[in-house]
Amino acid sequence: MIKLNSTGNMKIIVVGNGMVGYKFCEKLIEKAGSNCFDITVFGEEPRIAYDRVHLTEYFKDRNEEKLTLAPLKWYKENNITIHINNPVISINPELKIVKAKNGLELSYDKLVLATGSYPYVPPIHGREKEGVFVYRTIDDLNKIIDYSIHSKIGAVLGGGLLGLEVAKALIDLSLETHIIDYSSRILSRQVDNEGGNLLKSKIESMNIKVHLNKSVKEIIGNHKIEKIIFTDNTELKTDMLIISAGIRPRDELAKQAGLKIGDKGGIVVNNFLQTSNPDIYAIGECALHNNTIYGLVAPGYEMADVVVSHLNGGNKEFVNFDMSTKLKLIGAEVASFGDALGEEREHHSIVYKNHNKGIYKRINISSDGKYLLGGILIGDTNDYNKLLQMYRNKLILPDNPESLIFENITSENNNKNFGISSLPDDAIICSCENVTKGKICNAIKENNLGDVGSIKKLTKAGTGCGGCSLMLSDLLNDTLKKMGVYKKKILCEHFDYSRQQLFDLIRFHRIKTFDDLIKRYGKGYGCEICKPAVASMLSSIWNENVLDKKHRTLQDTNDRFLANIQRGGTYSVVPRIPGGEITPDKLIALGRVAKKYGLYCKITGGQRIDMFGAQLNDLPSIWEELINAGFESGHAYAKAVRTVKSCVGSTWCRFGVQDSVSFAIRIENRYKGIRAPHKIKGGVSGCIRECAEAQAKDFGIIATEKGWNLFVCGNGGAKPQHAVLLASDLDEETCIKYLDRFLMFYIRTADPLTRTATWLNNMEGGIEYLKDVIINDSLGICKELEEEMQRLVDSYKCEWKEAIENETIKKQFRYFINSDEKDSTLVFKEVRGQKIPEGWGNIYSLDKV
Repeated sequence: MIKLNSTGNMKIIVVGNGMVGYKFCEKLIEKAGSNCFDITVFGEEPRIAYDRVHLTEYFKDRNEEKLTLAPLKWYKENNITIHINNPVISINPELKIVKAKNGLELSYDKLVLATGSYPYVPPIHGREKEGVFVYRTIDDLNKIIDYSIHSKIGAVLGGGLLGLEVAKALIDLSLETHIIDYSSRILSRQVDNEGGNLLKSKIESMNIKVHLNKSVKEIIGNHKIEKIIFTDNTELKTDMLIISAGIRPRDELAKQAGLKIGDKGGIVVNNFLQTSNPDIYAIGECALHNNTIYGLVAPGYEMADVVVSHLNGGNKEFVNFDMSTKLKLIGAEVASFGDALGEEREHHSIVYKNHNKGIYKRINISSDGKYLLGGILIGDTNDYNKLLQMYRNKLILPDNPESLIFENITSENNNKNFGISSLPDDAIICSCENVTKGKICNAIKENNLGDVGSIKKLTKAGTGCGGCSLMLSDLLNDTLKKMGVYKKKILCEHFDYSRQQLFDLIRFHRIKTFDDLIKRYGKGYGCEICKPAVASMLSSIWNENVLDKKHRTLQDTNDRFLANIQRGGTYSVVPRIPGGEITPDKLIALGRVAKKYGLYCKITGGQRIDMFGAQLNDLPSIWEELINAGFESGHAYAKAVRTVKSCVGSTWCRFGVQDSVSFAIRIENRYKGIRAPHKIKGGVSGCIRECAEAQAKDFGIIATEKGWNLFVCGNGGAKPQHAVLLASDLDEETCIKYLDRFLMFYIRTADPLTRTATWLNNMEGGIEYLKDVIINDSLGICKELEEEMQRLVDSYKCEWKEAIENETIKKQFRYFINSDEKDSTLVFKEVRGQKIPEGWGNIYSLDKV
């Protein structure tokens, strides 16, 4: 143990009150209590510690309180003296004294340097001009926000993690946005060339211009920035420039104190995080460990834990830290782990590419095929936690490891080799707080925890970047199942209710907005789980326009613009064609519009004509012409009833026994636009030959000589499943009555983003229970279900018709907030007589490197 001073308490001074400095104090108090140390903290900023990881959220409402890690009273309650806006300016290691900016001098027994880093600003001529910023503190953000009010164009210098975060901030500020990077790809430290190319395409589809292999020579302007000149003598006009060109460690105090500094900066530390003076520690981005500066929060937290252990007599050491990371950047999911670029060991690589869906996956496996060494995921990071745990815990790979990343490929021993139960107790679930599976499971058992929020509060797991939240949920379910405990199902940590319970609360109390719901029945501000789920419920119950001001911010990109965004930043236009029946005049109208606006046309499997390549500014004009021609929105962008496919039935086919076309049109017109937990597709076949493929739909109707057979809960897609027979030989009115009940029961009870097939598979009692509810009215709710469906049917309005008649809504369909200009960077090529985006197509490969 370390010898204490005469007062009985060790005097500890922490220089720096960022995330890592705060975490050190928190861990020290947790491990040793508030009466064992005299702790004093000096902070340079005029505010207490706040969360820099989620700094971009400040752009939404400039609410500092949301980012604050702990209130001032926390410091007081734990006997921590804190000096904000008063940085330490000198250290005397011999006398063990620090001097602050205001002249205050204090002695210490142990000193912890958590001075962090500063943004690197390259020596560019003109960098001092007005409109040039860095992105590091809340004060920086306030300056950027204030300056953006009078700006139209913003540029970011640097295409790393922080640079993309800054670009997202500029988009939120409604600026035309550019990213500039000297390298040949975005996120050059996290992704390879192919992944970088795909990520570039995804970013550009969000109306962000990416300029690679560019170095800035000079910033031009009269007092304030007007344009950037590159070293290749090209130029870019911009009103603002935010520099995100990397960080440099804050080591000036350490230099003044005579501590050892690395050749390229950084305070040299050993495995206990001691500097060249054993009474002085360095943690976070100022510390140089094994010639490495760690720029993520997780290793900084681990450093804090190591120092706390050492101060309490422990022997825990800091070793090379896993820099695996998962993040969602401006609409693009990105993750990398282990030896992502395959630079450290001999390996084989397995690559999956689907450019049409914007997905790229690469895993590197050991030469003997047994272990996972690292990987890259772009566009689909659902398997990140599974792959990360396989890598960290050296789990044996399945016989066909490509099944880990390829769609529609399964492996018989995948489940044997990986599952939450198969992980050892020392497996790290939360990297930010270094929390193991064993600690989480024990906390659940010993404290009877029943929700993820309680796990976070007790163990701190999931309180950093939040990337392990799904793993926490899986661990909770697995542990409670082993304990024989029933777990109350809740939507997320912000609501102590299930989706179905919230649905009923919204209905019964006539709640019309998310803000009202969370104020009355929730807590906090909501998240990416509950916001879209509540948006879906509000639409399913009240059928109000999703572009109303009170609803618009809850919608995803597709619903926000009433169109699916496609590769290259263009949008699709999909008018409704009920039952696939269309008049010659309407066909001519579609052709005329497609030709006028240069749209790529395709007849789909749902018997519609999709038109691709529409620019955002053109969407209102396109839809105005289509609506004048008698079309309505096809809701291809929404979690809604999409199409009801039909064969030609008895009208033309010699095998048809019923008029499937008329019935399909009637059904599609009845349910058009109805929002649900997931998309819904239907089909009507005129005989048992099944040309409409009705049994592959969420509901399918097949003609018999006596009437109609109704099938439910089938779907195509990645996991095809045949529909199941619900009732036979129905007349049209009874068939529609059962459909009303079925669809409304599904809308009421299904979890968010659950297709009807999965809903039925998870339903206790399966199809027999569903028949009992829908046909026999075992719950006594059928009349209510029918009335609710009729209200939705009666309240239908074409969203696009409302949009083009509302000038406020029409203004939202612009690339640039202050201009009607189109995006001039979109590039097309001609294929088979139509134009498509450059780089269009799918590639699937299994390569050895």
